[in-house]
Amino acid sequence: MIDEHATPDLLELAARYGVSREFVDWRGRLTTVSASTLIAVLRALDVDASTPDAIRSALGDTELAPWRRPLPASIVQRAGDTPWIFVHLPHGAQFRAWAVLEDGSTRDIPQIDNWIDPRKVDGVLTGRATIVVPADMPRGWHELFVAITDVGATERIARCPLITVPERLNTAAANDETKRFGIMAQSYQLRSNTSWGIGDTRDLGALAGWGARQGASFVLVNPLHAPAPVEPIEPSPYLPTSRRFRDPLVLHLDVIPAVQLLEGPDAERFATLSRRATALNATPTIDRDVVWRAKREGLELLFDYDLKDPVRKRAFGMFCEREGQELVDFATYCALAEEFGADWRAWPQALHDVSGQAVSEFRDTRVDRVEFWRWVQWLTEEQLLEVQRSACEAGMSLGIMHDLAVGVHPYGADSWAMPEALARGVSVGAPPDMFNQLGQNWSQPPWRPDRLAELGYKPYRDMLRAALRCGGALRIDHILGLFRLWWIPEGQTPDAGCYVRYDVEAMLGILALEAERAGALVVGEDMGVVPPETRDTLAHFNIDGTSVLWFERGMSDEPLAPEHYRVHALASVTTHDLPPTAGYLKLDHVRLRHELGLLEVALEDEIQRERATIEEVLDTLRARGALAPAASSVEEHTLALHRYLASSSARLMGVSLADLAGDTRSVNQPGTHREYPNWCVPLGNGSGERVTLEQVIASEWAVSLLEASRR
Repeated sequence: MIDEHATPDLLELAARYGVSREFVDWRGRLTTVSASTLIAVLRALDVDASTPDAIRSALGDTELAPWRRPLPASIVQRAGDTPWIFVHLPHGAQFRAWAVLEDGSTRDIPQIDNWIDPRKVDGVLTGRATIVVPADMPRGWHELFVAITDVGATERIARCPLITVPERLNTAAANDETKRFGIMAQSYQLRSNTSWGIGDTRDLGALAGWGARQGASFVLVNPLHAPAPVEPIEPSPYLPTSRRFRDPLVLHLDVIPAVQLLEGPDAERFATLSRRATALNATPTIDRDVVWRAKREGLELLFDYDLKDPVRKRAFGMFCEREGQELVDFATYCALAEEFGADWRAWPQALHDVSGQAVSEFRDTRVDRVEFWRWVQWLTEEQLLEVQRSACEAGMSLGIMHDLAVGVHPYGADSWAMPEALARGVSVGAPPDMFNQLGQNWSQPPWRPDRLAELGYKPYRDMLRAALRCGGALRIDHILGLFRLWWIPEGQTPDAGCYVRYDVEAMLGILALEAERAGALVVGEDMGVVPPETRDTLAHFNIDGTSVLWFERGMSDEPLAPEHYRVHALASVTTHDLPPTAGYLKLDHVRLRHELGLLEVALEDEIQRERATIEEVLDTLRARGALAPAASSVEEHTLALHRYLASSSARLMGVSLADLAGDTRSVNQPGTHREYPNWCVPLGNGSGERVTLEQVIASEWAVSLLEASRR
């Protein structure tokens, strides 16, 4: 093993793989990464850097790797550019190049003069020719081909994906400079009188319709990605089993057409399930396990009835055809999880290989169950599409803004089905910052940037398409992850990680392409330690950022004046990682952190510090006439904060559903697991009493707060 001091060769090897050797921490200090971290992260990229000899060998491989293949792994062309592409072939061989476009047509790809001496590669004298992709290629997913004829007249064909992306996101929604506001909701909190113990698509549609009547343009919801379908159900919407597929807990079963076809004992059983499940709306916390048991049984009753309708069966077949093998794999995972548990590592070894014979044989013996899970996904998309349609018909310009989580569960469906795309032996997190001074480990495997290119970015594309399909806008949590991610070696603390860079032109370009095709607007959560160039790049791609009132500061560290907010941003007073505004103003979150042992200073010292921050903001509001000098109630302060933000230059503004209800409790307390009911807190009022969606909609306070937020 090499010693802890990183040698020049190790540093060079890390750089070639996009592994950053240093970073600027939250205090502005340049911090170097240890050699052991670099070695562990390179190991996760299948690069052996354990000895000086291994490092030298790996460096040699990086030099020869492009020459060992005729074409690059994939090509991402920005529309209007003319990238040069290198073709590697035996010295003296002839070739021709062409592209097959997404629509099936072909284009010749010309060669240009760009001589370079041939070199020996694995004993073969290899040359390099240059072709150029025309600037007028249409945007889309194409393929580049070269036919190589060697001196023996033997022809072989090589191919690689050619993805032509827009220079920037260019949709009506993204280009609209109108100031708009919307509601930010944790959908599971939306319990109404008809819910089965958890907020569902009918509730989301009702909220959107009411919001539209108040002038709102969108409803931003938490990620609706799929959890594993077995108990215990993972409560965090930010730790799904798959980002490609959706959470069936959002289904409202009573509106599924097959309900009307139920007969005899099946109809009686469904009515009993519905009656018992609606009683769950009164529980003090949201119990996903109990809710899912009821919904799963209800879905099993409806399954055969629903597909007896030839029209619905045909629509289901079209959905399955579009979603392809990935849907089959996900449904197979669900069936396997029912028998062996959600963690695929505990399955029999032969079932670890998604494309192996054992999995194929299992699928053949569970055809009906695999079909059931495909059907559940179809229903979920069907209902979410209907929510988006009804929201727009009600007058919302954007409708539903979905949220894309950073990653997936390390031992869930995506991890099992896409082992080649996700890194093993590391997890995603964040380095220490002022709010989390030990750093964070999110326990999620990161994309491998090299494998994404090898796969033509298909897993990333398909994930984006699914996220964009049922809404008019998309929020991307921790959008910095499209630039770089903090990789933490297995068994290490979060501060012992390092950044790994991604091809940002490819990641943002493909995002812009898919959002453009969906006609959507994109918002990136770009809070925390953000390199200055990151926000400039997002602005170039016409992607909005995120601004939270309490964290927006001016040049002299004063509260930022509303006219100085970024125009292209979604601004809000609070977020799901902060308490509702009333709780923040009352400092309930400080006392909660003290009770949970999360404070590193004395309670009174932290209260004094937080109160000073709040008073500084309120003084700014008073100085600008947004808050009357005598105003002292939490309600008056909350209205003033929203009026202040409504006057900002940010073109989007979000109002929290919890604020509309007058709630004070956090839905998530960072730094806790079982100590606090994260993501299980139902909607309540300031006294902690349960609040239904019907009560929010009928509330004069909610209407007043939205009126104060009107742009």
